[in-house]
Amino acid sequence: MPETTSNDDDTVIIKKYANRRLYNTRSSSYITLDHLGKMTREGVNYKVLDAKTGTDITHTILTQIIMEEESNGEQMLPVSFLRELISMYGNSMQSLIPHYLEASMANFRANQTKLAKTFGDSLGNNPLAKLAEQNIAMFKAAASAFMPGADKNEAKPSSPTESDDLSALREQMAEMQKRLDALGK
Repeated sequence: MPETTSNDDDTVIIKKYANRRLYNTRSSSYITLDHLGKMTREGVNYKVLDAKTGTDITHTILTQIIMEEESNGEQMLPVSFLRELISMYGNSMQSLIPHYLEASMANFRANQTKLAKTFGDSLGNNPLAKLAEQNIAMFKAAASAFMPGADKNEAKPSSPTESDDLSALREQMAEMQKRLDALGK
């Protein structure tokens, strides 16, 4: 999609008319706040201008999107946070809050990315994850044995390595069963 850029030169201009309609000048179409919310989630850089005065009203529109999201779906902003935020208006610390919130969100995003990468890397090297994959393969094999045709959605047949893995898993389970039987005696 050509709109998914973040350079100032590629900023999509949205015009808001007196009748509350929003017009995307790039796609030459009218859009809704839902469209703007989707564009925001997709990382599209846009600016909303009042069609009559040319005033940048992006902040107001983003606030409206948040209000709509909060009223329609699960609420992300706790009441205590909103109260604290409102109490900061007019406070001597008001000018520091936007920078603090931006830095906090940037740190949150960075930590979220690091956590996802670490989690993904750990699963790749984790023997329990490999065992879980084997268990899933074994479950699929058992399901196809008890429910013929259940695996018709899968287009590929099981490869020799999957059957080798399944055999190894069966051997491991038999060994574990022997150990459990010995402990039970």
